Amino acid sequence: MQKITILGAGLVGSLLSIFLRKKGFQVEVFEKRADARKATTYPGRSINLALSRRGWSALEKVGIAQKVSEIAIPMYARMIHTLDGKKNQQPYSLHDSTKAIYSISRLELNKLLLNEVENLGVDISFETKCTKIEIESNILGFRNKENEYVKVQPEVCLSADGAFSLLRSELIKLDKVDYTQTYLEHGYKEFHIPEDENRAWKMEKNALHIWPRDSFMLIALPNLDGSFTCTLFLQNKGDISFEKLSNITDGKLFFEKYFSDALELMPDFEDQFLNNPVSSLATMKVFPWHKNNFCLLGDAAHAIVPFYGQGMNCGFEDCDIFDSLITSETQNLTSIFAYFQQLRKPNTDAIAQMALDNFIEMRDLVTDEHFLKLKKLESHIIKNISKTWLSQYEMVTFTSIPYAEALENGKINKLKLEFLLENFGTEVSLEQFNSF
Repeated sequence: MQKITILGAGLVGSLLSIFLRKKGFQVEVFEKRADARKATTYPGRSINLALSRRGWSALEKVGIAQKVSEIAIPMYARMIHTLDGKKNQQPYSLHDSTKAIYSISRLELNKLLLNEVENLGVDISFETKCTKIEIESNILGFRNKENEYVKVQPEVCLSADGAFSLLRSELIKLDKVDYTQTYLEHGYKEFHIPEDENRAWKMEKNALHIWPRDSFMLIALPNLDGSFTCTLFLQNKGDISFEKLSNITDGKLFFEKYFSDALELMPDFEDQFLNNPVSSLATMKVFPWHKNNFCLLGDAAHAIVPFYGQGMNCGFEDCDIFDSLITSETQNLTSIFAYFQQLRKPNTDAIAQMALDNFIEMRDLVTDEHFLKLKKLESHIIKNISKTWLSQYEMVTFTSIPYAEALENGKINKLKLEFLLENFGTEVSLEQFNSF
């Protein structure tokens, strides 16, 4: 069996290590950060995660889904907080109200995965930063925590080192490698709603809370300890923007105007506002993903914005599909790189587009009268006309239908719904449904 070198011990790198070790490969992992299990806060991005079907499928395949479920909270619906203080729920599944996406701490999930990795005998080198990649000469150079230089010549190198991957930065220097990096005009800042005196949740526990405000929004996901992790997505510049929130007075007035009920639940808002940074949001695409013995996976190959909750799920699906291509006849992992890329690239491009589209839905359309009529019509169709009808969201979140297929089916569904609503209203007959 080949020895596999993995760059990155985050979520995707750790899960990939588990898959490969269970296939019998010798695996070594290099991680530039300290061991996440010794941390109290996540050393990378800390936006809470929404685990859905594709992610669960990968975890089930390696036998750790039950362990993960113990640190996850089901969210059955969006809880919409309107500007006038009212709340309403929009279930995620129009077919089954018990279907959920799961809120999970990035840090706690990473800790669990790392424990599994080590239990399988994988060698992990923490605080060991990859500083050099020579693709043509097959050399990796590292600086460890003692500042010693270590050189490795990998048999196979799989890079799961995130959105700012060193391997990707080397790949794009080569001839005929396409690369795009597109930043949103929005950034994000995180906030925290603590648990109450009984270590319970101050808002509905089993929902993803959204404060949609047309061009910006606040969201909140529940944590196991009774708290919520909140994220403000806001333009970087403009009349309503982070640029205008230059001091605590402006920040508090902004929250009082747009998110007053959330502000009431943040006793240390001032400290959070002053100390929590504003971070950027970007979509990154590269092609091809591989060269010689080197291949990208996860965010290193296809970083997306978080608005469909699919970044981690997509990365876990990468691991699952990569594993499925390894058979008893596979003599060299590099032989599957091209086919892996062929299978995944159209789908990762599709979810990148859907994530951008869903931002508009979350911040703007969830309170729009026309959008709500379309949802009412869709609910009527499922209950009375077609049990097989699936919304684009359900295809992405609750099935393993390829993302590209979900995108195209979603476009067709949208055209049909618009036609039916315009011609027949929100309650249609079977004959009317079949007239499109």
